[in-house]
Amino acid sequence: MKILFNTLMCICCITVFGQDKLTKNDKFISEHSNSWLQLYQELHTSPELSFYEQETASKMAHILSNSGFKVTKGIGGHGVVGVLKNGPGPTVMVRTDLDALPVVEDTGLPYASTTLTNDENGNQVGVMHACGHDLHMTVWSGTAQLLSELKDQWQGTVVFIAQPAEERSGGAKAMLADGLFEKFPRPDFVLALHTSASLEVNKVGYVSGYAMANVDFMKITIYGEGGHGAYPHTTKDPVVLAARTIMDLQTIVSREISPLEPAVVTVGKISGGTKGNIIPNQVELELTMRSYSDEVKQALIDKIKRICIGNAISAGLTEDKYPEFWIRPEDTPSLFNDPELTGELAAMLKKRLGEEQVVEVNPVMAGEDFSEFGRVEPKIPISLFWLGAVAPERIKAAAAGELELPSLHSSKFAPVAEPAIETGVKAMSAAVLYLLGSKD
Repeated sequence: MKILFNTLMCICCITVFGQDKLTKNDKFISEHSNSWLQLYQELHTSPELSFYEQETASKMAHILSNSGFKVTKGIGGHGVVGVLKNGPGPTVMVRTDLDALPVVEDTGLPYASTTLTNDENGNQVGVMHACGHDLHMTVWSGTAQLLSELKDQWQGTVVFIAQPAEERSGGAKAMLADGLFEKFPRPDFVLALHTSASLEVNKVGYVSGYAMANVDFMKITIYGEGGHGAYPHTTKDPVVLAARTIMDLQTIVSREISPLEPAVVTVGKISGGTKGNIIPNQVELELTMRSYSDEVKQALIDKIKRICIGNAISAGLTEDKYPEFWIRPEDTPSLFNDPELTGELAAMLKKRLGEEQVVEVNPVMAGEDFSEFGRVEPKIPISLFWLGAVAPERIKAAAAGELELPSLHSSKFAPVAEPAIETGVKAMSAAVLYLLGSKD
């Protein structure tokens, strides 16, 4: 195995799992499936927003502690770190995310979330695990329990981390800034999974190389000179200027970025004015920029600023009324799955789960701050795979145009939990065991 030979001198060879091991692992998974489903439903019923995951973190810490891990809480906010050592060997880190979204659930499930809370702005919002983090935590917990129970199958160190604030971004960066790789064993590999809203349950999807995008949030304040709606010639209308700017921004990707480079600019919010007959003094735009390479990321920022300032000049505004730009510091870097690690794990999982159950999927323009763990120096190989969670009959119906599958972040997103959990634990534990090697 090239990766381990190049990076881990302590491992002489990696063996393929024998049938006895598969039987033992599968038996463990089958015996614990009901308890994991209960855990999933508990997590789904009691979601917490980004940076407020106190109870969820405590639950994850308790599970790790009961599984024999040495547990530390409060890393980078509500982050949890569990370490389980089992002799000499490599170190593998497995990450889950903790947080939920400000979404009112509309699934009709008997265990649907009815949680209401106040967000950071004091607004009352519903809270829902609409991105599958409850599924991630359950698979993570099950994998930790399996590895603890079957220590005769591996040697080395496993580090399980529960990360806050993935949905808002910033949680991974906060854990790293709080000494994740200094206070705890530095991993040789870092793994994660993510629920898929378009992949059939019992399947695993993988992407080699760029898998998810840079995601950056920008707020633009466009200024003008307000006045009476009956006398527009005496004003410099920021509403018209904002409308022109929104349309001009759409030319960046189509005309200023190479067609071979993925990029998206989305203006998701526009606000300004108080009444239909009053031309306001300013309008605010909020937008996201998505890309894979850091060069395209910076190009999008620069071109947006140039267009906005150019439009202000063309409207006759003086420099003191040029647009102002604010970029949210909690950016999400693009996720690059190490090709060698991903390829080897995909090949192993095809043997473990079956050729048809492990499929290559397309990269997406969504963001995932799991990417932060692969951007440290020296580099650590990381890989995130997709976990199918949609019933086969719904996949077929969607392909036939009979229905539309709810996407991640939808109030109607409802994974087929039990088989997805079993597949997730089977796949993640197999990946960890493969990287740790066998004592046999």
